[in-house]
Amino acid sequence: MDILNFLGRQHGTKDTAKDRLKFVLIHDRANCSTDLLEMLKNDIFKVISNYMEIDEEELDMQIATTDNDGTPVLYANIPIKNIKKKNNA
Repeated sequence: MDILNFLGRQHGTKDTAKDRLKFVLIHDRANCSTDLLEMLKNDIFKVISNYMEIDEEELDMQIATTDNDGTPVLYANIPIKNIKKKNNA
């Protein structure tokens, strides 16, 4: 999951600590644990998979905040491999 990459990004200690604190504050404000985010990601994957073939390995979801008022938002980057054909039976 990209969250681990986000936490382990290679740059200065000060920047790393700042990024980690920002990540924790965003998740705290959204009241969303890492486990909850992972369950949400899995559920969204299952639903979208009914209609499209997606690349689960490249699926990326994160919680961030809006610039204006700090409202938590969910961002999803879902690479689509193929659209499934509807079977009108």
